[in-house]
Amino acid sequence: MTATRKTQPNREQGIGTIFGIPLGDFGLFASLLLSFSLGFAAFFGATFLAIVGLLFYNQGGHHNVDFADTYRFVGLPVGLVVLALGLAFFGFLWIRRKLSGR
Repeated sequence: MTATRKTQPNREQGIGTIFGIPLGDFGLFASLLLSFSLGFAAFFGATFLAIVGLLFYNQGGHHNVDFADTYRFVGLPVGLVVLALGLAFFGFLWIRRKLSGR
């Protein structure tokens, strides 16, 4: 018995996919939403890791560094960099899609 396979129609070359989602097919709102979501997630992820690292640093070395520094000096810069990269990447994909007429 042969197994049947679902095939997708051939897509234009140069458009990648992540988990089966074609990256070039996002609209403006979806591109902005993804960019801000990635920046938001990066901010909280970096802040969490910085808080945990600072916790071990404070407890292990008997230091007294303020935990608010993790937001200012780790979370905010990482979040803003990821936001800028996301806006540039998804904005480029959106502009390329508009110029190609798709």
